[in-house]
Amino acid sequence: MERSVKVKHTALALAAVLAALLAAAWYGLPALLKPPLLAANRATAGLSEKTVSVGPHRIHYLDNGNGSGQGSDKGVPVLLLHGIFAEKDHWVDFARALPGQHRIIVPDLPGFGETGQLDGQAYDYDAQVRYLLAFMDALGIAQAHLAGSSMGGTIAALLAAQHPGRVHSVAFIGSPHGIRSPRPSAMDRQINAGRAPLVARDRAEFDAMMQLVFAQPPFLPYPILKSAEMDALRLAASNQRLWNAQLKDRYLLDARIAQVKQPVLALWGTDDQVFDVSGAGVLRERLPQARVFTLPGVGHLPMMEKPGDSAALYAEYLKGLSGPANAR
Repeated sequence: MERSVKVKHTALALAAVLAALLAAAWYGLPALLKPPLLAANRATAGLSEKTVSVGPHRIHYLDNGNGSGQGSDKGVPVLLLHGIFAEKDHWVDFARALPGQHRIIVPDLPGFGETGQLDGQAYDYDAQVRYLLAFMDALGIAQAHLAGSSMGGTIAALLAAQHPGRVHSVAFIGSPHGIRSPRPSAMDRQINAGRAPLVARDRAEFDAMMQLVFAQPPFLPYPILKSAEMDALRLAASNQRLWNAQLKDRYLLDARIAQVKQPVLALWGTDDQVFDVSGAGVLRERLPQARVFTLPGVGHLPMMEKPGDSAALYAEYLKGLSGPANAR
C-alpha cells in the first residue's frame, strides 16, 4: 500500500514537471514548437511539404497530391498564392475545407516564408509573375486555377492577363493589391502620411499591423503568433525593401485588371482596412464576367478569418465553371 502511494506521488510529480517544461517551452521557445505545430496542421489538411528548384530559388510548397479532377476542368490544379509578408501556411485551414478532387498547391513565393530572399534578386510584380510561371513549368502544370490573397491575387491577375492560356480562372480571396478604391482605406491614409504599416519594427507596430489586417483575428497558438512577431521584427529592413518594390507602382492592377478575360471570383471583406470595400465596385465595373461577393464583418484575410465560409464559396465557384476559360 505504501509503495503504491509513493509510485502515485512520483507519477504526479513527473507529470507536473513535464507540464511545467511544456509550458516553459510553449512560451519561452516558440521557434522550437512552431515546426511540429505547423506539421500537425498540414497533416490534418492532407498537405505535405515539398521543394523544387526554380532558377536560383529553392521554392518550398505544400501539396495535397490529388490530381483526379472532375468535369470539364479535370486535372486542373488549384494554386493558392499568399500576400506580402505572408506564407503558405496561412492557407492551410482554407485548403482543408476545399473538396478533394483538385490538386492543391500552396507555394512560399520567392522573397517570403521558407523560400526566402536572395541577394541581387528582384521581388517586384514583374519578377513574381516570372517566378510563378517558372514554378508551374517546374511542376509540369500547363494550366491552373489561381487564387490569391492581396499581393497573391495581383500576381494571379497579371499572369492571367499576360499568359491567358496558362490560367483557367482567377479568384481574389480577399482584396487584391493595386485597385484604386473610391474611398481611401485606413492603410491608404497611413501610406499617404509616409508610413509603411505592414512593416513592423517593434512589438507595438506588429500589434498594430495585426489589428489592421484582421477584423476577426483567428486563433493562433502562441508559438505560431510569437514566431510570426519575431520573424517580422528580424526581417524589418528587408521587408521595407520588399514593400518599396511592391509600391513603386501603387495602382498597377487598376490599369491592367480589365485585361483579365478568364472567369473571376472576388471575395472582399466589408471591414477590410487594408483596401477599402468600395474597390469591389471597381471590380464589378471592370470585370463584367466576375462574381463579386462582399463578406460582412470580415477584414483583409478571409481565408484565415473565415476559412470554411470562404472555401465553400470558392468550391461552389469551381464547381460551377462549365468549360475552358474564355482566354483571349
